Amino acid sequence: MSSPQTPQDAARAFWARPAGQRRLHDWQAAIDSGDFTSAQALEALVERARSQAAVTATAYLEFDADKLTDRLARVDPTQPLAGVPISIKDLFDVQGELTRAASRVLGGNPPASHDAPAVQRLRRAGALLTGRTNMSEFAFSGLGLNRHYGTPPNPFDDERITGGSTSGGAASVAFGLAAATLGSDTGGSLRIPAAFCGLTGFKPSQASVPGEGAYPLAPSLDCVGPIAPSVACCASLWSILAERPLPALDATPRPLRLAIAEGGLMSELDDAVRDGFAEAVAVLEASGCHVERLPFAAVDAALAINQQGGLVVPEAAALHREQLARAEADYDPLIAERLKGGRDISAADYLQRLWPRAGWQQRFEQEMAGFDAVLLPTVATLPPRRAALENDAAAFQRANRLALRNTSVFNYLDAASISLPYLATGAELPIGLMLSRPQGDDDALLQHACVVEAMLQGTDRSR
Repeated sequence: MSSPQTPQDAARAFWARPAGQRRLHDWQAAIDSGDFTSAQALEALVERARSQAAVTATAYLEFDADKLTDRLARVDPTQPLAGVPISIKDLFDVQGELTRAASRVLGGNPPASHDAPAVQRLRRAGALLTGRTNMSEFAFSGLGLNRHYGTPPNPFDDERITGGSTSGGAASVAFGLAAATLGSDTGGSLRIPAAFCGLTGFKPSQASVPGEGAYPLAPSLDCVGPIAPSVACCASLWSILAERPLPALDATPRPLRLAIAEGGLMSELDDAVRDGFAEAVAVLEASGCHVERLPFAAVDAALAINQQGGLVVPEAAALHREQLARAEADYDPLIAERLKGGRDISAADYLQRLWPRAGWQQRFEQEMAGFDAVLLPTVATLPPRRAALENDAAAFQRANRLALRNTSVFNYLDAASISLPYLATGAELPIGLMLSRPQGDDDALLQHACVVEAMLQGTDRSR
């Protein structure tokens, strides 16, 4: 007869579960039922991090094992995230820590004197900050490669990438080294790694969460949000980050009206992405959803502007202009080349991209009338193999363009946008299903995404 499971065994088993079974709700249920305590969960997490040393070393720039027990002792147990381990992307200021943005360029800077507001709000809610996670250098890539600190492995195939720029954050959640992660999204940096790693990534409307204290990439577009195991997890974290009431989500199936934006965002799809997306749409239709395929002028316009270089390249080039001139040798050459590509963009060209933005946001809201969400593949491709990108600039640029193409449209439109995981029949790698609504419709998007998630989970193939 086997021995009864000890609380420490239960804590180890919790972190070993698939990500979809490590929701914040599952955490709280285990704590409430006495399966394990927060301290036992923390001990098991540190043990797991050490047993997966190679993954931890690339997912985290700093895993604060020696500080975590002291931090847990100072957590208010009455708070909504009491003791929940959450990792922090390396572009956020944490008091007393160096913000590198996963680059060697900032290594000589002093430690941060204050927490970024997003970090402060997580702390106040009782979150246990596990450490700083790896990322694309300066967040300037959707692929997640990092020449300085290594590239985290994909949880489904360690030869493939996690996607970026929140690469280490996604890996920390996928490998059971954190319950959720705080990241950013300028062109897809939450949704792309979520799609590649079988997780949920939520890009809220930009104004809902303050971006101060986060190293900028393109201030017109930078957003702050979570990657987590589920829609409900993302909603809980967003309510804390945005200091808004927790959305009352109801997963009861209902006949949603979903629009697939025909045109460029449905082109150049990998066969597996095209087939997996078609299967997911069929599941939703069989569950009662009405899915309509039609063009969206606002989506087409945003795509065209982004294909000209959008707002990210000129804004990032301006922010890095003096630093790049002084310390180019310390940059990843692929990142430096992208930044230099923005130096010759004229003010007139930049403003011609910026000025129409508010009008296209309004047009998108008008075109969305009568629909609950726009539905698209999050990324046009499956996660590429790391070796094919590391030393081939042309392959890197093509993969980066396709990784960012679909998601970045909704940054330009400042839409609320979320990526849900879907594993198609017989597939070994998940794809992402992206749902989007107009600026400010975060609560409605989370509600509709909760319904879609439940419909997909009814197939037992969404995790």
